Amino acid sequence: MKPMRTLDDLDLGTLHSVVTLVRVDFNVPLTDGRVADSARLEAALPTLAELRRAGARLLLVSHCGRPDGRPVPEMSLRPVAEELQRLLGAPVVFADDCVGKAVEKAVAVLAPGSVALLENLRFHAGEEANDPDFATQLAAPAEVFVNDAFGTAHRAHASTVGVAERLERRAAGRLLVREVEALEALLADPERPFAAVLGGAKISGKADTLENLLPRVDLVILGGAMANTFLAAQGGQLGRSLVEPERIDLARQILVAAAERGVRVVLPTDLVVTDDLKRPGRVETVAAMDVPEDLMAVDIGPETCATIAAELAAAGTIFWNGPMGVFEQPPFDSGTRAVAGSVAASAGRSVIGGGETLAAARRAGVADQIDHVSTGGGAALELLAGRSLPGVEILRRSS
Repeated sequence: MKPMRTLDDLDLGTLHSVVTLVRVDFNVPLTDGRVADSARLEAALPTLAELRRAGARLLLVSHCGRPDGRPVPEMSLRPVAEELQRLLGAPVVFADDCVGKAVEKAVAVLAPGSVALLENLRFHAGEEANDPDFATQLAAPAEVFVNDAFGTAHRAHASTVGVAERLERRAAGRLLVREVEALEALLADPERPFAAVLGGAKISGKADTLENLLPRVDLVILGGAMANTFLAAQGGQLGRSLVEPERIDLARQILVAAAERGVRVVLPTDLVVTDDLKRPGRVETVAAMDVPEDLMAVDIGPETCATIAAELAAAGTIFWNGPMGVFEQPPFDSGTRAVAGSVAASAGRSVIGGGETLAAARRAGVADQIDHVSTGGGAALELLAGRSLPGVEILRRSS
């Protein structure tokens, strides 16, 4: 696979006063008009600092939420500009559009090394459609393009592919390079044993990744609601738990394929169940294969947590994506917190991916003990499924 063009290929010494369009991933949670979690902003800081030191005039572009091609005030990036200004310790100009006169005004006041953040890309339908006219407008003020948004690298959007096609001087930022290298290493020559820990709600979003990892892993640990479907495939009674009936056959096929390859699959042996998520009257721990018909599984149980801890302690490499239960709602976050602690405590190399997984690691206070924390769950799963990422491929060297 050809390497990507990086900042080193841009010859940073030539960027003084050059308008540089930087695609960042500032799709962050906003609460009451403020940034609730600045992790993605912090992840972009090394690339921004390097470009600022070179004297580039930075135009940052990002999406936030799903406004469906129209302005939604609650999804404005203005609060993000305020938080970024705090993190940088320097002024950040905010433009109330990402194309047109608003951008021209922002460029006019940008000094070398200064930063402007443009309004939400997805306020325009042309962004997700990779509309040629919109991509041309985005690229118009810039001479250089840097993509540092791994979280959107699996999307062929105007700001990830269209702009790159229009600017010959283009490169991957430090974050994007680090993300791709960390994840590609999992597919190449990971330290053994290699354990993949997958949770979350559904098999459907992770089936291709799981199937592509089977030839490479030694152990698969399943949790969350997706594990319910695997338990059902083995004849388990799951009561009112979330199960994907249409994926039961797929679950059986994956279990058979794992067995044929000698890959061990660890499923929950006990589950925390309740009668009502919002107003739980009953909270019990039951055998995973025998959930009472009037209850639903909401977390893995203590026995399963202990098993996972022992398995991960012996792992040489760990990849984790997806919570083990309804981690947003205590006390049903106990299993996810326990797994986060076990991943962090392992001496093996640990890689975690996805917004929910990152949030879980942060809530457990162990995010800084993980070797690589990916900022893009969807992109990570696509890459590990063996698919090419459009936002990465457009940055690879031609020779």
